[in-house]
Amino acid sequence: MIQFLKQYRAFVFGFSIIVPIFYLLDYLSLIILPEDKTFEIFIFAFIWGLVISLPIHNYKYLKRNKKTALSVFVLFVLFFIALAIDTYMQLPDNPITFILLIGFWIGSAYLLAPTFFKKYWKVIAFFYVPIFLYFMYLRLFTGGLETYLEIKKEFPFKFFFIPIPILFMLWLIEQWKWLQNLKAEKSNAELSLLRAQINPHFFFNTLNNLYALTIKNSKQAPEVILKLSDMMRYTIYEGEKEKVALSDEIEYLKNYIELHKIRYKKTVEISFNYIIDTRLTITPLLYIILLENAFKHGIDSLSENAFVKIDLFEDDSFIYFKIENNFDEIEKSESGGIGLINLKRRLALLYKNNHELKVETTKNIYKTTLKIAKHA
Repeated sequence: MIQFLKQYRAFVFGFSIIVPIFYLLDYLSLIILPEDKTFEIFIFAFIWGLVISLPIHNYKYLKRNKKTALSVFVLFVLFFIALAIDTYMQLPDNPITFILLIGFWIGSAYLLAPTFFKKYWKVIAFFYVPIFLYFMYLRLFTGGLETYLEIKKEFPFKFFFIPIPILFMLWLIEQWKWLQNLKAEKSNAELSLLRAQINPHFFFNTLNNLYALTIKNSKQAPEVILKLSDMMRYTIYEGEKEKVALSDEIEYLKNYIELHKIRYKKTVEISFNYIIDTRLTITPLLYIILLENAFKHGIDSLSENAFVKIDLFEDDSFIYFKIENNFDEIEKSESGGIGLINLKRRLALLYKNNHELKVETTKNIYKTTLKIAKHA
């Protein structure tokens, strides 16, 4: 909401200064504000608030488009000509003034909100063509001026102004949709970038290990190729999907673990327990970042007695991923780095308030718990 108000602060400014201006002009006797016509005063204040706000709101657009700015200037000249004619002729509800003012408002709407005008011109015409025709009929074809003024006293002309706030609300809705679409496009672009950052170093390391295995003619080489192929397929194709089955994500993590085991010459304890409905779905490639951190900042830093414990389970509302590993306190670094920043950003974009990431460090034990709502 704050961002929305900031985006349209010109209207906050325009509507906030127009009422003091009205009362100042009334105090100086330049205009007369009738005490018994609050609704009319409100409507005219609203209209003039728009007159002030729209050019300010579209300042950058007008600055870039000199022809449009010139057209707006011409429209304001037209408006003041209409006022001058009205003042000079001193004719109540002068049809000439009325036509000029309609031209001013339609031209302003078209120049300052062209997309909206083109989309809703039928709605605008639906409201205002009958009003215009009816006014001209009353003003020109019901007798003389005295007859018209008598009709005006009894006729509720207030409804002439009703379409203005309706159209303004439609415009606000359109702007709100535009803002939301812009945010969604930005989020999608950020997610694409974040996905592209996921574990490229792992694949390079695995290829190096595979190269060493092939030199030794190791029987493990075909298995490594198969697992690496499955992981690359998953990252490239499944990683672009919004949701995947937990069974696929589990298989991806198991392949990652097995490929890491191949390269270790030291004893490493790795356990992966999952008691969960594997048909549940989740955003792909979230857990791999936490698992990578456990290897990079845990196992890789220890020469012996390294361990990683992984638990994946559920309750009625949430899916839990807990991972615990030990690390060398002497070589302690800022665990997570860009990977954890990446994960937090993805979670914020995808799950907003439907997740919780908790990190705990106790002596040489690092524990991370990721909790995600099932139906988020």
